Amino acid sequence: MTILLEEKEKLTFECETGNYHTFCPISCVSWLYQKIEDSFFLVIGTKTCGYFLQNALGVMIFAEPRYAMAELEESDISAKLNDYKELKRLCFQIKEDRNPSVIVWIGTCTTEIIKMDLEGMAPELERELGIPIVVARANGLDYAFTQGEDTVLAAMAQRCPSLPLKVEEKSQNSLFNQSSNSPENLKTLNTKKDTFQNSTENSKTFSAEKKKTQNPFEFFKSLEEFFPSFSIQNNKKETTLSKNSFVPFVEVEKNMYPLESSENSKAESFYHLLREGEQTNQNSELVKPKLVLFGSLPNTVATQLKLELNRQGIEISGWLPSTRYSDLPILDTNTYVCGVNPFLSRTATTLMRRRKCKLISAPFPIGPDGTKAWIEKICSIYGKKPIGLEERETKIWEGLEDSLKLVRGKSVFFMGDNLLEISLARFLIRCGMIVYEIGIPYLDQRFQAAELALLEKTCFEMNVPVPRIVEKPDNYYQISRIRELQPDLVITGMAHANPLEARNITTKWSVEFTFAQIHGFTNAREILDLVTRPLRRNQNINSFSEFFGSTTSTFVQNQF
Repeated sequence: MTILLEEKEKLTFECETGNYHTFCPISCVSWLYQKIEDSFFLVIGTKTCGYFLQNALGVMIFAEPRYAMAELEESDISAKLNDYKELKRLCFQIKEDRNPSVIVWIGTCTTEIIKMDLEGMAPELERELGIPIVVARANGLDYAFTQGEDTVLAAMAQRCPSLPLKVEEKSQNSLFNQSSNSPENLKTLNTKKDTFQNSTENSKTFSAEKKKTQNPFEFFKSLEEFFPSFSIQNNKKETTLSKNSFVPFVEVEKNMYPLESSENSKAESFYHLLREGEQTNQNSELVKPKLVLFGSLPNTVATQLKLELNRQGIEISGWLPSTRYSDLPILDTNTYVCGVNPFLSRTATTLMRRRKCKLISAPFPIGPDGTKAWIEKICSIYGKKPIGLEERETKIWEGLEDSLKLVRGKSVFFMGDNLLEISLARFLIRCGMIVYEIGIPYLDQRFQAAELALLEKTCFEMNVPVPRIVEKPDNYYQISRIRELQPDLVITGMAHANPLEARNITTKWSVEFTFAQIHGFTNAREILDLVTRPLRRNQNINSFSEFFGSTTSTFVQNQF
């Protein structure tokens, strides 16, 4: 035991079996179909997948949820039926019954094993159906519990709209040299420049040829067609040439002579003024980078994070996913993206590589400390000085004092299930708990680099050993370590909870942290309520045993 508790100065990473002992990733349907209100999720799998969705998610059939199962029969698996025709029939039925804005196909383990070409069938069926079809692989062979959402958002990120190429080039150039040098703009401006120069040259001979001209307003009409800002007003004895934007005010006498000039410099000055005016109008909105947050959160939590950033003078341009499919954010090279959940590494990679966005690497807004660090990182990118974050965090910690008294000095062990383990462990260490081990099904150290740095910093400030991080842990070895360490609480998946409870180990389901509202300043109490609930239960059992004079406070003897 003393060997396992040796104090470490740096984080250590281990990988054991390579297996995923987690909840099924197709469970992401349960919260994504509620988040994207005009969507329909079609899970393509066997009856086992259907039983899981019906029983694990606890949705009544009368609720008519916006998801369904495309059950694969033996004839489908043996390739006796045409997959395309069957999916086409189902999708047209969905369109007739629900008429969603988007249909999301969720591939399962079976579709991977029999090699169904969902990505190949979707575009052709989308053209016939007239509804976008997004294909996401959420099989338990390759992905852990919450990575189902990651695959859906990564597929949906490729459907986000982008600025037209010409506008995007203007935006990109304006960020570096504040000038628009796209070929389209230069061609247009050069054409205007040449035409304007020709008009000034023609003005020299206009006086000599005015008698031959049937209508003396023809020259100014041609100018008015070329420069909409010119206008000609006819009075009784004189005509006035007025300027709305960039052309200097000129008065022309009743003889209708134009502005005399033999110098091309005036045309050049008008040309540069024209170009500068168009840049000011078109690039004023493009210079400032947009901020898009990715990760599915309840609308109330998303609003809280939005208000926190608004207090710092930062506006959010959009969310991925959005409440409606038609409201997906615009993504381009002038967009900063930042995640709110640690399991969205594939989405982050897609946004950077496919959509050329810039990723803000920040700790995740879980707990007061994580939320503060998350906001500070975004503020640093936008050149903002954080206002009132220290006071806000201090006030939140003061409000949590009643729960902190119960968890200080207690130990916790993460077996690994939902990929939230590192963020939760960092928060619990800040609360005063000791974390023996952080088991996690999958760890992208690049995407969670800021979170890992904050974890190490928190351990140093709290003067506690840095926990070991085990990727894809082996359950057999974990049970041995739990038996040796005897932690006060084990946060684990549903499959292991009852066997551990039978051996007198206090547990908490990790799936509850997935469905709870744990992001932001105000939801820190929700995390502590989940953690302290089994600890309070043990206290009540102890009080009950002492009242009746029992010699043991447990109902089941330790079977280790």
